[in-house]
Amino acid sequence: MTTLLSVAPLRLGSLQIDPPVVLAPMAGVTNAAFRRLCAEQGAGLYVCEMITSRGVVERDEKTLNMLVFADVEDVRSVQLYGVDPYYVGEAVKILAGDYGVAHVDLNFGCPVPKVTRKGGGAALPYKRGLLERILRAAVGAAAPYGIPVTMKTRKGIDDDHITYLDAGRIAEDAGCAAIALHGRTAVQHYSGTADWTSIARLKEHVSIPVLGNGDIWEAADAVRMLEATGADGVVVGRGCLGRPWLFRDLAAVLSGSPPPTLPTLGEVVAMMRRHAELLADLMGEDRGLRDIRKHMAWYLKGFVAGQQVRASLGMVSSLAELDGLLGELDPAQPYPVAELGQPRGRQGSPRKVALPAGWLDDTDGVTDDLAAAELDISGG
Repeated sequence: MTTLLSVAPLRLGSLQIDPPVVLAPMAGVTNAAFRRLCAEQGAGLYVCEMITSRGVVERDEKTLNMLVFADVEDVRSVQLYGVDPYYVGEAVKILAGDYGVAHVDLNFGCPVPKVTRKGGGAALPYKRGLLERILRAAVGAAAPYGIPVTMKTRKGIDDDHITYLDAGRIAEDAGCAAIALHGRTAVQHYSGTADWTSIARLKEHVSIPVLGNGDIWEAADAVRMLEATGADGVVVGRGCLGRPWLFRDLAAVLSGSPPPTLPTLGEVVAMMRRHAELLADLMGEDRGLRDIRKHMAWYLKGFVAGQQVRASLGMVSSLAELDGLLGELDPAQPYPVAELGQPRGRQGSPRKVALPAGWLDDTDGVTDDLAAAELDISGG
């Protein structure tokens, strides 16, 4: 049984996020169609896929094409990647001035090699001075537009190089509106269990709002995290893959109401069809239906469905074909309760973090050309 918890709205500058739930950016997933699908389930903040500051400043076509927002997104929110304070500051000005972005989140949590080997993502907070320069550049650029800047980070690179408490202090001093912490190190990637005690420690360490991230698979997990850590809100990533209604459940339990009943397969099928329709509207039917393919296994996880139907859904190419395949599923089939609380999406195992040569030699000095270290490809 889910404990009920009435939680105050999250304040980010002039923004009020109620309930205090944030959709984490996920490469190849959180495009405008998926964000709209989640927003239709419950209020909160829905963040665009990560884009690169260099891509914005240099007007890279792929990057700018990602800056598409659904009508229901009252608050346009973008996660920005960068390692050069100049590029980050200039990108914030463009996002706010040209695209009406009302919230910028800075990515210091990504563990993938192509990011960390440039000194970005989860590697960057180790360089405390550089982190401060980037945050101050972003906050300063955002100030004339009155938009809040937040940051997301991890505990550190590994257990011997923990950075999150220093990062929290630096973020607060730089004027960030909040900090989100994924309770894993970069070396863990998405393996193992998130350390919620680190979120509690960060909450005790800073006065700005702290958001907890990691292992929120059900609404009950969010309640447990908030009770255990005192965090001001939650960030949800892999838990909503194939389960956009998680935001409906979160909106209920965080307002003190019981969670809605679990969906039948028929209700899940309706969600799959809506998702495909939104993707087709966003990208065109051909691209949209190719994009929905990766979501099929997530939606059907635990349900009884024929192997042939599953395989065909993984190759679906039109809305008409999708309708025919979905029609073969039993709409009355109950939700597979054995899947509740189970990890979703990528997990993997711990792996060595790719870092620039000499990155761990000191916690401040950066002598390489920062502009050359900027990625120009958005999307994570």
